[in-house]
Formats: sequence, structure tokens, C-alpha cells
Amino acid sequence: MKKSSNRRSAIKNIITGSVAVAATPLIPSFASCATGSNTMKGNINHSVCRWCFDGLSVEELCVEAKKMGITGIDLVGPKDWPTLKKHGMVSTMCNGAEISLVKGWNDPQYHATLIKNYTEHINLVADAGYKNLICFSGNRNGMDDATGLKNAAEGLKKIMPLAEKRGVTVIMELLNSKVDHKDYMCDKTAWGVELCKMIGSENFKLLYDIYHMQIDEGDVIRTIRNNSAYIGHYHTAGVPGRHEIDESQELYYPAIMKAIVETGFKGYVAQEFIPVAKDKLGSLKKAIEICNI
Repeated sequence: MKKSSNRRSAIKNIITGSVAVAATPLIPSFASCATGSNTMKGNINHSVCRWCFDGLSVEELCVEAKKMGITGIDLVGPKDWPTLKKHGMVSTMCNGAEISLVKGWNDPQYHATLIKNYTEHINLVADAGYKNLICFSGNRNGMDDATGLKNAAEGLKKIMPLAEKRGVTVIMELLNSKVDHKDYMCDKTAWGVELCKMIGSENFKLLYDIYHMQIDEGDVIRTIRNNSAYIGHYHTAGVPGRHEIDESQELYYPAIMKAIVETGFKGYVAQEFIPVAKDKLGSLKKAIEICNI
């Protein structure tokens, strides 16, 4: 009882004290994290996902993104790489080898097609001078996680020698199965990390999508710190809704970016939110400023 009383007293003191310091916030606001300019601090390599700004051509997105200090574009296939090169931009997460999000490496019936596709694309990615190629687990369809791990590892191991030889990292995306991708198997960091361990190659990593993992497991910063060795790429978006990463949603991205930097991460963080503001490029610029820690 005494402990409960002390707890109530402490809370009362905190509330009373908070009135006195209300004019001096303890945590910097999102707005205060903005640089107000295009000056990049160099701690984060910034990218943006192509599909989120499909109202712009690839050329237009390159031009506008470059103005903001963004150096790469995610989820761009080979046909658009010449446009990126024209503007000095990097294809930071290449795609085009996958069958779909639901038909992936956890199901052996797709292995022959996937091995063929990824063999071709690993060479395409390497020849273009790029580094990352996305892949997906596929849906469970009644399959247990252990069987899915075994199947995915067996299939992926067949392309890893080529990936290692060509200097390409094959990266599996973590997606939530609660809201957006029902039944997707690689929906928890622990499953993805176990797959990385089973494959045993530095050229196989995870795409830690902050939006998706906040929905399915939370504890984002601790998870990033504990599993940084297995993460090769990051995606952002606001929760809930997958919209702007500003103060309208529940995640505090400056702290998340700081945690990423503290792990020694040298890859890319790609904005993958769907802007709802009228000024969509303004939303992208603000997101870059928030993450420019």
C-alpha cells in the first residue's frame, strides 16, 4: 500500500511540476528537427520510394528529390535506371526479380522461377553498379513458420554464391500481416533474423520497414539496436495510416534515426509514406528534414 501511495504522490508531483516547465519542452518538437535548408548532415543516406510519388515521372522525381539532398530512389526496375544515372541518382533498392509479395521463397513451387529471375537480376544489378535487390517471403497459406524458414533458406542459398561473387545484397522485406499484408510470413524481425542465420551470408539482409514493424511488434528502437547486424535497409511511414512522418502520427522519427546512426549503419533510409497533404513534395521535404539528424 505504501508503494502505491508513493507512486500516486510521484505522479502528482510530476503533473504539478509540468505546469511550471510547460514553456520549455523536454523533447524537441518535430518542427525543431527541421534543418530549414537543403544542408545534409551526412549521418543518414536518404532515399525515396518511387511508387509513393507516382504522380511524377521518374525524371521529375529525380529532379525534385535531388534538390532535397536525396541521393537514391527505391523500387525502380532496370528500364528506369538510365534516367536515374542521367541525374546522378542511385537505384537504392532494385526490384523486378520477384514474382509477387504473396508468392515467395517460403514455397518450393516457386523456387525454379525465382532462381531464374534472381540469377538474371543479380547480374543486371551488378552490371549497373548497384548493390541491393529486394525479395519477399510469400504468404503462409497454412504453412508453419519453421517449414517456411527451411524452404526459404534452401531456395535462397542457391543464389547466394552469385550474389556474393557480384557484390549484390539480396534483401527480404519485413511486412506487417495485421493490417496491410494478411498472411505474409516474414512479419516478425525474429523470423527474418533466423533466416539470415540459416543462410549465413553477409549478402543476405533484412529490409526493416519501420511502419510495418511498429504495427506487428513495436519496440522499434530496441529491435533495431539488437538486430542491426542483419538489417541492410530501412523504410519509413507514419503509424497509423502510412502517411506523413510528422507530428500527426505516433512514431518519433528523430529518435529512431538517431538509434539507426548509433548502430553504425551506412546504408539507405527510404521514405515510403503516402502523402495526404496537398503539397506532396513539401511533405517529402519535411520528412527528409525530420530524418536529417
